[in-house]
Amino acid sequence: MSDLIHLTAAELAQKLATDEITSVEVTEAHLARIADVDGEIHAFLHVDADGALATARDIDARHAAGEDLPALAGVPIAVKDVITTRGVPTTAGSRILEGWIPPYDATVTRRLKAAGLPILGKTNMDEFAMGSSTEHSGFGPTHNPWDTGRIPGGSGGGSAAAVAAFEAPIAVGTDTGGSIRQPGALTGTVGVKPTYGGVSRYGLIALASSLDQAGPVTRSVLDAALLHEVIAGHDPCDSTSIDGPVPPVVEAARRADVDGLKIGVVRELGGSAESSGGFQPDVVARFEESLRLLEGAGAEVVEVSCPSFVHALAAYYLILPSEASSNLAKFDAMRYGLRVLPDRVSDPTAEQVMAATREAGFGSEVKRRIILGTYALSSGYWDAYYGSAQKVRTLIRRDFDAAYEKVDVLVSPTAPTTAFPIGAKVDDPLAMYLNDIATIPASLAGMPGLSLPSGLADEDGLPAGIQVLAPAMADDRLYRVAAALESMLVEQWGGPLLAQAPELEVTR
Repeated sequence: MSDLIHLTAAELAQKLATDEITSVEVTEAHLARIADVDGEIHAFLHVDADGALATARDIDARHAAGEDLPALAGVPIAVKDVITTRGVPTTAGSRILEGWIPPYDATVTRRLKAAGLPILGKTNMDEFAMGSSTEHSGFGPTHNPWDTGRIPGGSGGGSAAAVAAFEAPIAVGTDTGGSIRQPGALTGTVGVKPTYGGVSRYGLIALASSLDQAGPVTRSVLDAALLHEVIAGHDPCDSTSIDGPVPPVVEAARRADVDGLKIGVVRELGGSAESSGGFQPDVVARFEESLRLLEGAGAEVVEVSCPSFVHALAAYYLILPSEASSNLAKFDAMRYGLRVLPDRVSDPTAEQVMAATREAGFGSEVKRRIILGTYALSSGYWDAYYGSAQKVRTLIRRDFDAAYEKVDVLVSPTAPTTAFPIGAKVDDPLAMYLNDIATIPASLAGMPGLSLPSGLADEDGLPAGIQVLAPAMADDRLYRVAAALESMLVEQWGGPLLAQAPELEVTR
């Protein structure tokens, strides 16, 4: 039974389809793994064993009746706790929503259920997706399965850690500025941010509405493509949803070749010796090894300059807080969630209750960003800050457009360093924000991006990642390039990178 947790989603789906295993067996194996190791990892905020097993039993019955089922039916999944799930607690990692039970499903959740995936539970995250380490969760940090004294990345560290620790074969995360891709790099998993609008945001608790995007977290590129196909597609409930066909991502992942493709190395994202000063040397070394493999497989690798990318971090940390300050105004203690009455006030006003609730319910990082965003949007400052940041965003899009006239995809290291110790940067916001320096440009431009493991860093034996970027709605290019590189790297390593991770302590 324990061997089931080490199979990929594609392998599980194949065995389910040929009656070698049942969904109940697979789901029970993963629930047992969660019970064994999540005391050490803290990837989950809520485990829905009853719900997952009910779905698994239903899928087994439908399969036994000869029903033609979706490709991933019966394969368990974990869901980031920022995506609403009817009847299951959804907190966005915040005490202000502790105990809230949504009365509706997000479109992503609805599509997972329609495809027959048992939902194991909801994963930990930085509060309202504000963070790069999952240390800003209102319910305690998640630990990296490679070294439990280190962070798993953020904000979706719970989803990445659950997949890396074999607690779930696949998961859904959300990526606003790198919250799927950066944890992927730090945990040795595959993380994908689809084209903005490619996956519905309906039911995703908003951080920054022009940036948020749900996407796959998996252990293989093919698994990511299979999950991408399940959750993607037009949704009339989301006004930003793209009304067009989903790119052929599964076909591209199975094709897995780069012969004749032109791959651009972004100079400003650690892709050249001159620009990689902030990048850990062995992270850059793994990146350069991947480039040589791509060249050996028939790709042409060239350097590309995107000069506006150097301003992306500054623009992002004006746009995101501004949108967050607007979106989080809804948490007012009046309709749902936490309500705290002010001390020594016998007949408090609504404003006093709201102030006391937000003081008690929001963490320090959320308060910091609300204050920054409110200031940036205030009278007399909007044009100087938020308006100027949007102009930079336009320049970044133009840099992408110019680059894609020359190359098919762009590549860079995903994150500048490997996972750092828990607590090392939590009191230094700027140092924390720099973890997303390579992932933010694609988020600002609405372009798709994928991170896959590039190997282990020499310095600490922890995973590093390589990021592949493509034009909007050309998500299939990500999968074609990443699957080809993955196959070469796995052959070079003698098996999947996660097979080299240390054994976790069983805590029950």
